[in-house]
Amino acid sequence: MSSFIKQIYNEQIKIYVRKPTWVMYFILFALIIGIAAITQTSGVNDNNENWEQVLEQDNEQSHETIQNLREADFSNEASIKVFEQTIERNNYRLENDIAPNDFGAWAFVEENVFLLSLVSLFTIIVAAGIIANEFKWGTIKLLLIRPLTRTQILLTKYISVLLFALWTLLFVWVSSLIVGMIFFGFEGFTATTVVNRPDGVQEVSLFSEVMRTYGFRLVNLVMMATFAFMISAIFRQSSLAIGLAIFLMFTGNTIVEFFANRDWAKYILFANTNLQQFSTGNIMFEGMTLGFSITMLIVYFVLFLTLAWTFFTKRDVAGE
Repeated sequence: MSSFIKQIYNEQIKIYVRKPTWVMYFILFALIIGIAAITQTSGVNDNNENWEQVLEQDNEQSHETIQNLREADFSNEASIKVFEQTIERNNYRLENDIAPNDFGAWAFVEENVFLLSLVSLFTIIVAAGIIANEFKWGTIKLLLIRPLTRTQILLTKYISVLLFALWTLLFVWVSSLIVGMIFFGFEGFTATTVVNRPDGVQEVSLFSEVMRTYGFRLVNLVMMATFAFMISAIFRQSSLAIGLAIFLMFTGNTIVEFFANRDWAKYILFANTNLQQFSTGNIMFEGMTLGFSITMLIVYFVLFLTLAWTFFTKRDVAGE
């Protein structure tokens, strides 16, 4: 085993030997169990026999909500479009006689995608401390005497952060699937769902839609982890890195909306992290394309890693 691979293994051990890491996983699993229990008691499949009537009632309520939003002093076009797309999906089902599937494991996995925000939070905590804690605990000198360059050491730590993010995302995905199968049954791989696309409403594989949704959220997860990793490399306090990264994670969309009337707002990181907007057609800024957002993400990604590398490789640790 090469020194580089061995160091990645050591970094993974450092992460998973700590009790807080297992507390994170326990919290996620407890939430998944709790959500399944609450969902089961809510009777999610009770309306499937008269689904046409349920969809028609849903359309009526959506129309009323849209009208109320348009009459409001502050009209939220994004919210209006969500309800309009709900009506489009319902009409597509009614016109093509496509009954909704019974709520099953795949639907439960898709429903739990919101837990990836918690995964992002946990990844930020790990990324923020993976370098800063070496200075805090005084172990940075012991790390630098290993037969690896500073660049290689930095890379092993960054790869370890990405692996933690990936393992935790897979933990949510697999746990949700298993718990969903136990509580709601398994729809199989042939189940379909109706979704909005830029060129109209389509019926697609439920499995592929779940994978697409988690894949899009992985992009945001990687970007926030990279940002927290950069802050950890620049500053020696993990609390600062955690606080700043969490603040931006929860206020990023608000910042974009605040500057929405400015032409340069589309260059803000958080305007581009949600690549799913190009799949659904809910594009945040007119003229934005998938290629543009990917380019912006690459620019930010390179900038974050360049700053992390510059500060880490140039820092004098003689006085640590």
